[in-house]
Amino acid sequence: MGTRLRPYTVVLPKPLMPIGEYPILEVVIRQLVRRGFAHITIAVNHQAELIKAFFGDGGKWNVLIDYSLEDQPLGTMGALHLIGDLPAHFLVMNGDILTDLDFSDFYEDHVLHDRLFTISSYRREQYVDYGVLETADGKLQGFHEKPRTSYEVSMGIYMVNREVLAYLPEGQAFGFDNLMLELLRAKQPVDVRSFDGYWLDIGRADDYVRAIDEFERLKDRFIHA
Repeated sequence: MGTRLRPYTVVLPKPLMPIGEYPILEVVIRQLVRRGFAHITIAVNHQAELIKAFFGDGGKWNVLIDYSLEDQPLGTMGALHLIGDLPAHFLVMNGDILTDLDFSDFYEDHVLHDRLFTISSYRREQYVDYGVLETADGKLQGFHEKPRTSYEVSMGIYMVNREVLAYLPEGQAFGFDNLMLELLRAKQPVDVRSFDGYWLDIGRADDYVRAIDEFERLKDRFIHA
C-alpha cells in the first residue's frame, strides 16, 4: 500500500516510484535479467493494473514476467501459495529495494548448500537526534548525547526452498515476520548472509529521497549498459 511513502503513493504504487528515469521495480528487473534470471512472477494486489500495464509480459527486458493476483493482501510469504509453478529453490524479494547485491551469487550459494531459507542481511545504524536520559524515581542516572545503535536487519531479499510452503497457512495474510517465528518454533534452520555493499529500502520516505540523490552518482552500480 505504500503508506510510509504517502503522499507520493496516492497516485503510483510503490514499485513504480521513480529513481532517476526508471521505476524502482524496473531497476530490480534489469538487475535480475543481467544476473541470468529468466522468469519473474510479480505478486500484485494494490493498483495491480498499473503494474501490469507497465511491465506487460516482460518482452521489453527479454524476460518472462507473469503475475499472481491476490484478492486480498496476503503478505510477503502468504502470496506464495498462489504461485503454482515454483521451482525447488527461488528468490523472493520486495519490489522497492535499491541495492547492488549480486543476486545470482546469492541464489547459487543457497542452492549449493541446499538450504531451507536464506536471508540477505545488512548492518544498519539507528540515530537518535536527542540527548537520551536514563532515569529512576525522577533522578538522572545516565546521559547519552545523540546515541547510535547498530542492528543487523533483513534486506527484504530471500532465497527459499519450496519445502517452506508447508509452514505457510493458505488463504490468509502471512508475513516474513510470521514465517520466521514459525520456523524458529519448529527449530528449522534459517541462514543469514551478511551483505556490505549498497542497500536502501525506499519504502521509507527519508531513504527514498536519499536514493534519488544517490542514484545518478552511483548509477553504474545498479544499471549496466
